[in-house]
Amino acid sequence: MNPLARFVLFPAIAGAGLGLVIMMFNNDTNEKPGYAEAVARAAPAVVNIYSSKFSQRGLLCRIPAYRELCNTFGGAPQVQNSLGSGVIVREDGYVLTNNHVVEGADEILVMFANHQTLSAEVIGSDPHTDLAVIRVAAAGLPVIPKLADDTPQVGDVALAIGNPFGLGHSVSQGIISAFARTIITNSPYDDFIQTDAAISPGNSGGALVDHEGRLLGINTMIYSQSGGSEGIGFAIPWHIALSVMEQIVEHGRVIRGWLGVSLTPQPLPNAPAGLRVTAVAANGPAQAAGIRTGDIVLSVNQVLATNAYVITQLIAATPPGESIEIEVMRNQQRFRATAVAGELLNS
Repeated sequence: MNPLARFVLFPAIAGAGLGLVIMMFNNDTNEKPGYAEAVARAAPAVVNIYSSKFSQRGLLCRIPAYRELCNTFGGAPQVQNSLGSGVIVREDGYVLTNNHVVEGADEILVMFANHQTLSAEVIGSDPHTDLAVIRVAAAGLPVIPKLADDTPQVGDVALAIGNPFGLGHSVSQGIISAFARTIITNSPYDDFIQTDAAISPGNSGGALVDHEGRLLGINTMIYSQSGGSEGIGFAIPWHIALSVMEQIVEHGRVIRGWLGVSLTPQPLPNAPAGLRVTAVAANGPAQAAGIRTGDIVLSVNQVLATNAYVITQLIAATPPGESIEIEVMRNQQRFRATAVAGELLNS
């Protein structure tokens, strides 16, 4: 090789490479940190919800056309107002929120990120998961970005977007603290994401999103001894929320299988697993199949009864009218029973 190339060309190439690395490093360090882009993607699909309940002497006064007449001759109604948040899940006006935000409301107003306000109607609700679907008469609305194949992990960034204390759109940052939090409420269908992103009154029904603005869950409640955020908030996972939404839109309710038993873990010396039957609903599917209080359920549809939550979900996923095969132990004797799934009703 020409000596000139060895002493001039090689150093020039090396210098150019080093300069490129420095330029890339400088570009990275000049990027503004934060999650503004994620918020810009998600926030337009988060709405503020204002609901009102009117205390009137008659049902006629609940009809808007007669409300002014009732106010004139019957006195002004007592109004109970509440606020919350919601997430636009379909561009044709469907909004997910918490059931407790709109339950029993006579009037629901939805304020969008551009401050436009429209009235809404309740399409359906599911008290078991504290979810409700409402709809506004609008089209072409911004829809919250949804997760695709990504699997969120504990420690991932989580952003809560909502309407805390009625202040309007606000964002708080935290992480995913845990998954599959159960026994938080009295519902057997609890399955919450835990986050330390600040969630306050008014955030209920709003969005918990990831670092790209994609929906992680619907914010629903906090654990607090003071009434304020103490770093323990809960959100309904996105896949559960969207499944509930789809059923409500299609059927007007969520359809779940029902066996009619209460189950609690039971240690068994002579069996690998078991759930004790602590209550049997009168005239329910389990009673019709011969299940009694005190029986030990060993398996349901060949799934070992190692966890009451798993078995409850399995029963709920069984369409009403289909068979449920149950392996039972009573007085150390095993037998099989077949129940016909009923439908769990909202209560």
